Formats: sequence, C-alpha cells, structure tokens
Amino acid sequence: MPETESPPPARDYVAIATAFAKEAAADKGGKKHCKWIRLAAKRHLADLARKDFAFRFSDWHATDICDFIEKLPHVAGNWTTANITLEPPQIFCLAVIFGWRRKDNGLRRFTSVYIEMARKGAKSTLTAGVALYCLCCENEVGPEIVIGATTGEQAGKVFQPAKRMVERTPALADAFDLKALARSIVCEQNGGFIQPINAKGKTQDGWNPHLGILDELHAHKDRSLYDVIKSAFGSRSNPLLWVITTAGYDTGGVCYEQRTLLTKVLEGVVTADHMFGAIFTVDDGDDPFDPKVWVKANPMLGVTPKLEDMKSYAIEAKASPASQGEFKTKRLNLWLNAANQWLNMAQWMACSDPSLDWKDFEGLDCWVGADLADKDDITAAVLAAFDNDGRLIWKPKFWLPEAVLKSPAHSQGTGAAPYRAWHDKRLLTLTPGDWVDHGEVEKVIRDWFDRFAVRHATFDQFAAAQKMAVDLNNDLGSTDRPVASVLQKNAANVTDPAKELEKRIKVGPAKVRHDGNEVMNWMASNVVIVQRRDETILPIKESKDSANKIDGIDALINAIAPAMAAGESSAPISPWDDPNFSLVN
Repeated sequence: MPETESPPPARDYVAIATAFAKEAAADKGGKKHCKWIRLAAKRHLADLARKDFAFRFSDWHATDICDFIEKLPHVAGNWTTANITLEPPQIFCLAVIFGWRRKDNGLRRFTSVYIEMARKGAKSTLTAGVALYCLCCENEVGPEIVIGATTGEQAGKVFQPAKRMVERTPALADAFDLKALARSIVCEQNGGFIQPINAKGKTQDGWNPHLGILDELHAHKDRSLYDVIKSAFGSRSNPLLWVITTAGYDTGGVCYEQRTLLTKVLEGVVTADHMFGAIFTVDDGDDPFDPKVWVKANPMLGVTPKLEDMKSYAIEAKASPASQGEFKTKRLNLWLNAANQWLNMAQWMACSDPSLDWKDFEGLDCWVGADLADKDDITAAVLAAFDNDGRLIWKPKFWLPEAVLKSPAHSQGTGAAPYRAWHDKRLLTLTPGDWVDHGEVEKVIRDWFDRFAVRHATFDQFAAAQKMAVDLNNDLGSTDRPVASVLQKNAANVTDPAKELEKRIKVGPAKVRHDGNEVMNWMASNVVIVQRRDETILPIKESKDSANKIDGIDALINAIAPAMAAGESSAPISPWDDPNFSLVN
C-alpha cells in the first residue's frame, strides 16, 4: 500500500514503539524484560542507526497497521473500551514487523515472524487483526490468508475472532467488500480470503498464501504443515509467515528448531535480516514464584492475564508438583526438558577479533585439535596457541560433503545452518560427493606442522582419526615423543579444558582472542552441558539427532586438552604447564 495522506492516527505509535525499545535495551538487570526482548530491542535500535543497510524504516507503514487494528472491536472478554487498545509490547512488534521496508521496492523486510509468550497474552486477537490487515490493506491481488493449526478447533482460535470482527464492524465490511462466511472471510474487492486449515486436513497442498499463520506451533506433531505453508510462498512478492506459540515440551520439534534459530539471530550468531522474533519468557535464575518476574513472560500483565489470576496459578503450582510444569510452561513460557546453553554468546562474541591471522601463530607453541566425520556431518580442525600476552587464541577450518546440501531439509530451505553461504564466504570447504576427503584434512594439518611449532595434534575417537594419528606419528614423531593421539570424549577427559575455556570466555578479551568465524560462533551457541554430581561436565549437542553441530568446539577442546598436561615435554613452558599460571591476573 502506498504511503499516502490519511486521517491522523489516534496515537503516535512509532514513538511508543521506540520508547519500548529504549526501555527494554536499557534494562540491563532484566527487571521487566527478558534477555530475548532486550536483544530484539537492541537489534531494532541498532538497525535504525545503520547507514549501509538495504532496508529503511517507514513511520507510515508502522502507524497504519497499528491504527487499523485499534479500529477493530473487542469480540471476547470484558474490556473498558469497545475497540482494541494496543499495549506497548504489541505496538513494538507490529511497528517493527510492518515498518521495516526494502529500499529497492518498498516491500516488507520481514518475511518470517516468531512470537512466543505465555497464555492469555492476546496473541490470537492480535493475529486476527494482522490477518484482516493483510487481506484488505496491502494492495495484494487475490491475497490468500491461511491459518494453520493441529486441529480445526485450534485454527478457529484466530479465525473466529477475525470473523466476529468483520460481523461487528459494518464499516469494515462495506469499505472492503468483506463477507464473513462459515469457513472463510472473503474480500470481493481484491479476490482474497482468510481460511483456516489444519494438520489433519486432506487438502494441505495447493495454497498460494500471502500470509501464512501457524498457531501454537509447539503442539505440531511434525513439520509437515510448517513446510507446506513455507514452501508455498514462491509466487508471492511480499509473503509473510506468522508463527505464534507458547512454550512446550518437545525440544526436538519444528517449533523449538525455529525458536533456536531465532535466538541465534538475536545473539548475532546467525545473520537473517528477514526474520523477526519476540520471545517473552523469564530469565535463567529467576524465581518462578516471584510476581516481579512474571511480566517478562506476560507483557500485558494486569490487562491480560490479571495479576490476581497469576497469583492463584502460582499458589496451586506451589501446592502441587504436578501443576508446576504447567505453570512454568504455560504461564511463564519456559520450555521444559530444554537444556541450557553452555557458553554466554555475548561474552563469546566480545572475544572475537577478525584481524586474527594465521601469521599470528608463528613463533608460538601451538596445538591442533580435530573432530572428524565421514558422511552427512562437519569435520573440524582447530589451531590453538597462547600469544605473548597469555591469551588463548585459535582459528578453525571446516569441511562438509557437498551432498548434504542436496538433502530434503536443505533443498527446501529448512536446514539448521546456511552452509552454502558459509562456503561462499570461504568459511566452509565443500568436498565432492557423500564423504569428506580425509586426505585433504590431513594435508591441512601437515601444513600446520610444517609452518608452526605444533607440539601435539589430538583427534576424536574415530576410525579415520586413529589412522591419521598413526600416520602423523610415523612420519613426524618418535617413540619417545608422539605428535598425535586420540582422545575419547568423556567427562574425565574434557572437564578441565572445557572449564578452562568457559572461565576464559567469562573473563573476556584479556584471556581469549578468536577470529569470529561464523561457523564456530554457531557451534558455540549450540553447546549444552551435562553436569555431574562430581562437578565434571560434558559439552554435548542438545539431542543426538539435532542438526545444530558442535564439532568445532569439540576440536577446540581436543586442541587444548594435552596442553593442560604438565611436563608434557621439554619444550619451553606454556601457560598451561606453568604451576604459577593464574587465569585471572
């Protein structure tokens, strides 16, 4: 829709959105806003300040969506006003999603939206308003708006409010020639419609949506409906995938996959300018029964849900262990069974220095770590050292069979990582066929031995790794001084180097310097840990079948593990071998 003059809006929505963003970004202690909302706010403010950006922020578009929705009536519950009154968190989301436009053609920047919050946050009402706006106000020819859910009843949670809004607003129906039918809302003016669909339906294919809405994505048993809607956007110039959900229990499903990807975007680990996300939840360490933190997961607390209702839920949850899971998941938007991220990514990113070069390792004692794979997985090798300031420094290299990019997940655009983009940036080497060429990996490692003072190379416990270690020892080592070995990944072997890495990351750039490799950053954000009673730890993937790899971190731990063995050789003492070495000066 072109930016034209129209009656002045009821409120200055852009100012409200900006004020919310500034308040959230400044909430360093997380008193009212969780980590993910603070990051979303910082991202928006940072984008506004960018000069070399392919997008611009349109006050008109940000205002138009908010003004449209505030002219719609409430259709359920008891409210002090006849029409919807948007709260600042809602205005922030709407203004950012619809305000950001592409500079080249004026279309929306964001094509994917993920909004997650606790129950009774008016997600369905807000989404019903968005559906009507996209149907009527975006100058799209024949806009198809589909509302998908696990059941027809669930899809109706968004469709029915939209239908009642049309029925109760004759001016809206007259202005856009809208007809609210039993199973659809039709706009005769542009040939578009809104229609609910469900995962059990027989006619999931054949859609050409302008807006695809997925309600309560956490409840979807598989990714079929998500993939159908996402893959159907091909012929639309301004498509939008809109996901709303509360937390759930299945951390192996499509919802948690998308949530995880969004968190990486917000942390700056993955660049995806087309994705918008807002996750309203409590932070790690918050007391779930402290009323002061509830607003983080319930941004409209006091309006919906009522504070007294939340207190009642909390009393019941305290009294009944069986109710606590439901309280935390549905009222505080916490994913149960979700493992916590191991490394703080803000601290990790603070240690990055893109100027770190291979020549910086010359003249230093170095260690090599590698995690090898055969098929369908990444192979990683890391060169690590300590510079003259005692900082741990490293640079990685990665390999992947090219056949992985032809898998259904990646060919449909639903893969966990942008492997092709990383290859184009020369951060990831694609090897022909289905298998990694271990000869190429060994060649790189041998080159490191030739160029640098590599004291030891450590491999994962893998058949190809054992052969590579034997070959390196035969050619470069001796009986008294082997230059390569295999390390079994278990808590006893990796706890010390893993804890040392974690401590150094927490201290910051004074103790760590890495090159900010995007693949390594992504892998660092994927690691969770198993914490044992004896205080040993084991860094692992969140699940065995997860597409979120951690091979680079395993390789880094392999590299520094032998460096922590005091008296390893008669070579000049490294910081690891110095009994007086202290992590913190």
